[in-house]
Amino acid sequence: MDVKVFQTFLEVAKEKHFGRASENLYITQAAVSARIKQLEEFFDTRLFTRHRNNIQLTSAGERLVGYAEVMVSTLKQATFDLSLESNKALQLTIGGTPNIWDAYLQNCLSVVTDSLSGYGFVAESQGREQLNRKLLERTLDLAFSFDPFKLEEFKSHQISELSLVLVSTKKRPVDDAFKDKYVYVDWGTQFSFEHAVRHPNIPAPYLRTSTGRIALDFILEKGGCAYLPLTLVEPFIESEQLYVATDSEAWSIPLFISYRKNSTAIDAILQVETLINTIEPSPSFLMQQASESPE
Repeated sequence: MDVKVFQTFLEVAKEKHFGRASENLYITQAAVSARIKQLEEFFDTRLFTRHRNNIQLTSAGERLVGYAEVMVSTLKQATFDLSLESNKALQLTIGGTPNIWDAYLQNCLSVVTDSLSGYGFVAESQGREQLNRKLLERTLDLAFSFDPFKLEEFKSHQISELSLVLVSTKKRPVDDAFKDKYVYVDWGTQFSFEHAVRHPNIPAPYLRTSTGRIALDFILEKGGCAYLPLTLVEPFIESEQLYVATDSEAWSIPLFISYRKNSTAIDAILQVETLINTIEPSPSFLMQQASESPE
């Protein structure tokens, strides 16, 4: 079965319209119809219900979506792997959540790519569930997260710590800071538990977000406070755009590295792991530039 048939199926499922799907794929509408018919004949079931412009997935179509996504993704990854330049001995795909990229991995990536010549790298920013799925599908070699992946196929352990500080746009103690636009950032399960223990009586957060960069941008524009990684806010503290809340306690949260125990790239993964253990966390280049006070 040609993978283009599955790509077409996914496009129709997304657009719910044969015409728009054909435009996105740069093929005729007749070709779209033919491919869907081929797929339905292969599985001997209807994948869509069609009522003029109202196209919906059947229950069988809904179940096929996940399999089709895996097939298309795997083939794309294989195509990319095989198209690497001949002087690249190996490609390594590194994934992390957006928060970890901002606070930790961005600087690590620069060091790793400089230190390991002869390798091709792919960097992906995904949610924790997506990282877990991609490790299982073997389309990701190693992942970084705030919580370990607890599957027998994976080796998952702590590789570093992230220092969080309560920063505010004004100089003030912790209790006062929480009263003015506190932005709660989800830094993982351990943070959530410890936060409830440390601050049982604070007002409800003004804003909740899963991304530290959203919190940082919000408080810089609107004022307020948030727990953010020192590596992310250090340049803003130095430029006095942010201040660490007085009498606040130090807070560290663990960072975990995860990879398949039987990965074909295990040698390269272990090299990266060893190298990352030697890297001191530091602000990314972009954060350093963004923190510079205007003239």
